[in-house]
Amino acid sequence: MRLSRGRLAVPSTLLALSLVLAGCTSFADDSGEEAAATSSAPAEPEAAPIEWTDCNEQIQQLVAGQPGSDRDLSFECGRTEVPISYDEPQGATLPLFLVRVVSGTQTDRIGSLVVNPGGPGASGADAAIGLALTLPDQVLGRFDIVGFDPRGVGLSTPVECIPDERKEEMVAAEPRPVTDEDLDAVFALAQEVADGCAEEYGDALGTFNTVATARDMDRIRESLGDEQLTYLGYSYGTTLGSTYAELFPDKVRALVLDAAVDPDVAAIEDAEQSAAGFEAGFDAFAANCTGLLAGCPLGAEPRQFVEQVLAKADAEPIPSSEPDPDGATRTATPGVVVTAIQAALYDTESWPQLAQALAAAQNGDAKGLFSLADNFSGRLEDGTWSNLFDANLAINCADSDERFEEQEIRDLAAEWNQKYPLFGAGAAVSLYTCSVWDAERTPLPERDAEGSAPILVVGNQGDPVTPLPGAVDLAEDLESGVLLTWQGQGHTAYPKTECVNAAVNAYLVDGTAPMDGLTCPA
Repeated sequence: MRLSRGRLAVPSTLLALSLVLAGCTSFADDSGEEAAATSSAPAEPEAAPIEWTDCNEQIQQLVAGQPGSDRDLSFECGRTEVPISYDEPQGATLPLFLVRVVSGTQTDRIGSLVVNPGGPGASGADAAIGLALTLPDQVLGRFDIVGFDPRGVGLSTPVECIPDERKEEMVAAEPRPVTDEDLDAVFALAQEVADGCAEEYGDALGTFNTVATARDMDRIRESLGDEQLTYLGYSYGTTLGSTYAELFPDKVRALVLDAAVDPDVAAIEDAEQSAAGFEAGFDAFAANCTGLLAGCPLGAEPRQFVEQVLAKADAEPIPSSEPDPDGATRTATPGVVVTAIQAALYDTESWPQLAQALAAAQNGDAKGLFSLADNFSGRLEDGTWSNLFDANLAINCADSDERFEEQEIRDLAAEWNQKYPLFGAGAAVSLYTCSVWDAERTPLPERDAEGSAPILVVGNQGDPVTPLPGAVDLAEDLESGVLLTWQGQGHTAYPKTECVNAAVNAYLVDGTAPMDGLTCPA
């Protein structure tokens, strides 16, 4: 069982935000079940106000030493309430957690730039902090940067129904299951997870869906005092942004949808594209490594080297030189190896780390692999886990009503394992996860956003997570869609290169979309 779709990479230290702020009872004192049972709606159906609190001290400590942490930034943490069900807008509510970042250099403020890093399940609060450290001054000087944890995520009534030990099993599980024994174990684990979440949440489990989150986002826009929404969404965040545009086309000021999830493909095609994308991403990583003047630590054949590491981990899990907080020795299975590889393929800046981690693992130390895998899957430094897995499954499964039989998965795993040797079988079995998920489904709407202002869709030619055809399809589906292509590698494109930055900055600030079909060089 693997996390599906993707998200913007943020510095690993920011993943601890929920721990840093957990003591702020005004933000983290409600569980989802308690909120659903006890919260009451505001008297009027309009958006509830956001209660802001200064959290400069906590977050400044968190980002200290990060690139960009010397910027003049102030941080506020906020909380607001949204309806649990928009069928009953004056019924019970749940709390959402937000972070707002304001630059001390801000002049001629335009409004708020709401951000989402993807996942689903990644923290928008983390993203606001990370982006405030990296966004171009041209944008940071004109907007407040606002990130919210979507319902079910982070500190916004988090879905929490998968025990930490089960998440360890999910990451450690056989990454290329093709034997009957391996597939039976995958199916059993998926059923166990689904049963546990259904038992924990019952009918409420289906409320964690993208359509509801898009409606939450319009409440947030109203509470922020913006007449229209300015938004930057990555990966799954493009699904959220395009859903918002479909529901509220007249409320769109400017939407940047970077690393677009294809709105037109069925689940099987989407999973196969994912496998193919990661295989191509690995080939790009391998070519980069073997082209290094200093030499590739994986030798002349990186793919063969990885197979050797996987065989070593399969024969006996590879120990890490860094123990768990309780002193126990962690050991890396083939599942940890493949998770680490996937994590590094999101961002070319992680390629050197991956090469060194694989080389160290072959020499008997899995520390580097665990560092990559933990950051990707939400394992925190103290050995506990964020709710990334829980939210990813809950939201993905609530958004789709497609289901698959075990035999269909067995056949696909065998076929794709041949076509996509590292990632094919894992992509196939990921289709089964939602087949046993017991919750109400709210399928995503078709999205043309008729009547919307221009929407900028950014695609990356070498994106292994959300391949370029997805951006092409989304831009074509949106009546006002404008496509910008970057000929680079890795997941997401903004803000990584001058050409992309210039086009996106001008669009966000002035509302001027670039020429449809503009291509930026790597």
